Amino acid sequence: MGRPARHDTVSLLDAAVRLVEAGGPRALSVAAVAREAGGPSGSVYHRFSGRPALAAALWLRTVERFQAGFLDALARGEPARAARHVVAWCRAHPGEARILLYGAADFDHDRWSDGDRAALDGLNARVIAAVRALGGDADKVTLALVDLPAALVRRHLRAGGRIPARAEDLAEETAVLILETCL
Repeated sequence: MGRPARHDTVSLLDAAVRLVEAGGPRALSVAAVAREAGGPSGSVYHRFSGRPALAAALWLRTVERFQAGFLDALARGEPARAARHVVAWCRAHPGEARILLYGAADFDHDRWSDGDRAALDGLNARVIAAVRALGGDADKVTLALVDLPAALVRRHLRAGGRIPARAEDLAEETAVLILETCL
């Protein structure tokens, strides 16, 4: 029986989150992740072929985790709760939320494998379909559920501060007001 891996994919991606949170996407490298995780570079290369694969895995995991609660709220027919989720998730996961302040391009999107780019397209398509399924003006719905809640947390995350407790209520209340005009 082989010994269990000391540096599994989850722990390596968690180390990557800490690096990006502290230094932005440029801080992400195989060697830096290995150092942050307390292991050899080979542990990282065993799971990721290089920086583009590591960056893709980090981005995809973050997007998927973020979208889970958002899509769940929409599936339950509670769109304003989806706006609240944006803020609540960012408060609960500030490191990962800071990753989402960037774009996939900041994480070598053009160097990802075809499979990783297709995976991101699929994740994004799920959200687009869920928003369109609500009906109404898709631009206004996106503004209410995504753009405004993201703007609400962005300034606090960029400043390195905490998201105020009232922010979730503001996101939900604003979403309700906008959704009343377009759904």
